[in-house]
Amino acid sequence: MVVIVLLIFVALAFDFMNGFHDAANSIATIVSTRVLTPRAAVAWAAFFNFVAAFGFGVAVATTIGKGVVNPEVMDRPLIFAGLAAAFTWDWITWRWGLPTSSSHALIGAFAGAALTKAGPSVLVWSGITRIVIFIVVSPFVGLLLGAVFMFLMMSLLRDAHPAFVDRMFRRLQLVSAAGYSLGHGTNDAQKTMGIIAVLLFTSGYLGSTFYVPFWVILICHAAIGLGTLLGGWRIVHTMGMRLTALQPVGGFCAETAGAIALFGSATFGIPVSTTHTITGAIIGVGSVRRLSAVRWGVARNVVWAWILTIPCSAAIAAIIYLPFKWA
Repeated sequence: MVVIVLLIFVALAFDFMNGFHDAANSIATIVSTRVLTPRAAVAWAAFFNFVAAFGFGVAVATTIGKGVVNPEVMDRPLIFAGLAAAFTWDWITWRWGLPTSSSHALIGAFAGAALTKAGPSVLVWSGITRIVIFIVVSPFVGLLLGAVFMFLMMSLLRDAHPAFVDRMFRRLQLVSAAGYSLGHGTNDAQKTMGIIAVLLFTSGYLGSTFYVPFWVILICHAAIGLGTLLGGWRIVHTMGMRLTALQPVGGFCAETAGAIALFGSATFGIPVSTTHTITGAIIGVGSVRRLSAVRWGVARNVVWAWILTIPCSAAIAAIIYLPFKWA
């Protein structure tokens, strides 16, 4: 029982790091447009990260718990290796200021540990294939929706006074940021829920049926909310200030696009990257004004970080798991 409690704390440490690392997803746009101060923005985002615990289901948690690695091989050393590797990759990319996906770090880490333990047969390839497809789909959906919303706003408001537009969207951006933070919370907190639930299930604490206890839902949302509250300012700078310059109308369009994409994926139990989604939306918004408004060199570095996340986190997990295999 002591080992299980310790592993739950490790899982919550990753959940906290997820919120800390991905705080930029929730607040970069609203900080860069100066609608809220950084301190107020993280409090706003953290509150809605936690509120997402109530009423948004656990479809993503179920996918993580049963749709990446066969639950029968998910023993305690493997769970520890997966969580430790995902945490490590998040910390490395936070140090570099790169907005990588905590979701894909977790998925890659567990796949790497499982491969080291028992080979490719223990991976659930149908679930992994769907996740890999959405590595491409989620930023594209964010980009497309962000571009469409920005184009519509520019068309509808082309004769409006700039001061009126700025004042109106400063208020609307509070709503869009709240919506995005709800989507971020419901998508990302569920991944840690899935890991804790599979730990409890394989240890015999959930009986014969896999499910996610409500207390697990609450502590995971609390952990990710606390991480968001403390915020990862290095990545906020990349997301909100280096990719493209944003005005309140652009921030509103990017956050609304990201929120719609995240709620859609959560409904279907697809653990997409909130980082990829909002980055695509920001680029979509910036490119509508003019392609040169997007700093494509920064975007290229971000994409390379995305490509490396799964293999690097898998390799770290394999290294961490090897001593357990040789023991």
